[in-house]
Amino acid sequence: MKQSSMIKPLLNLILALFVLISTSVFCVEKTKTENIGNDIQHIILAAGLGASIFYEEGNEGTYQFLTAVVVSQIFVHELKDATQQTRPNGKCCHSFPSGHASASFTSAAFIHDRYGWEYAVPAYIASTYVSYSRVYADKHFEKDVVAGAIVGLISGFYFTDKYEDIKILPVVNNKQVGIYVSYDF
Repeated sequence: MKQSSMIKPLLNLILALFVLISTSVFCVEKTKTENIGNDIQHIILAAGLGASIFYEEGNEGTYQFLTAVVVSQIFVHELKDATQQTRPNGKCCHSFPSGHASASFTSAAFIHDRYGWEYAVPAYIASTYVSYSRVYADKHFEKDVVAGAIVGLISGFYFTDKYEDIKILPVVNNKQVGIYVSYDF
């Protein structure tokens, strides 16, 4: 089994890239801010997927990550089609909710639920910047990124189980109550 210390460099990379990129963010034009936000979104997604592939034995985490991301994006795009909200820049018609916010917060929630909050803090900070960049670039209203973040968080937490060597689950059947214990060697 791989040690938990192997995930730290991957998630610390998110924080390092975020800090490096953000040093010049607040004095650049909207297009550059938007591009940086797009890049950070890809980094967050790569961190979640990379952790599930390289840190874990088996593919359970990868399956959970991909399920969470795909479901959140399908839901977001169905909402976009249903609401037909005009963007702040006047372009029609897929403002609500933000797919970028949803994707980045899905990955952050996956990292949080699967590996723990201490690994997710950089991902949440980066996801917040992704959302900020969408509003700053006039691609979304604040309500769009908040709704996208909520969809992402719900999907990320719903489809993700904590990664541990030992699992203890309650079992309740008709007239039985018990505990299921599993340990990976």
